Amino acid sequence: MLDGAARRARLRGLYAIVATPEQAAGAVAGGAGVVQIRVKDAPAGEILRIARQVVALAAGRALVLVNDRADLAALSGADGVHVGDDDLPPAEARRLLGPELLVGRTTRTLDEARAAIAAGADHVGFGPVFGTTTKALSVPPRGVPMLREVASALGAPVVAIGGIGPATIGDVARAGAACAAVVGALFSAGDPAENARGLAAAFERGRRGT
Repeated sequence: MLDGAARRARLRGLYAIVATPEQAAGAVAGGAGVVQIRVKDAPAGEILRIARQVVALAAGRALVLVNDRADLAALSGADGVHVGDDDLPPAEARRLLGPELLVGRTTRTLDEARAAIAAGADHVGFGPVFGTTTKALSVPPRGVPMLREVASALGAPVVAIGGIGPATIGDVARAGAACAAVVGALFSAGDPAENARGLAAAFERGRRGT
């Protein structure tokens, strides 16, 4: 079993946001290093069932985080949780999960990111970096320069999120993001494994500055 430091070290590359085990299987087969299970408006038991399936298929290949629900992350054997404005605060999620599991927090500014880390998060999701139709948001795109500022100043892993696709994933890697969270570019068309393979490779090229 990984400890907290080992999990944080594996927060890198393509970060797939999925709703089903089938989506997770395709993303992991294509090289996603992190999978977040985001299932809205489903009973807790159904989310737990999905999470356990994803944990099993991703074992040894990708980290698994559960969106919103720290309790289901703990019960499913996932690597951690990602929380937002309407979920448990990072400090309470940390109390529930202990020191070895990951706690991520959605943020929109550098001040919010710093506050999340101070409150017990290991890493932050930052965005939307670009415009997105996947999730309705009340804030404008943050842009690559602001992402670069947060990534360079925070001292903790930053997951870029919002509107990221093949043409932009290298930009967020070059800006210093540890991960790039993707939904539409993975699952809207084509084979998810092939899409993931291309996105993961583009992120790595950006990270290397090539």
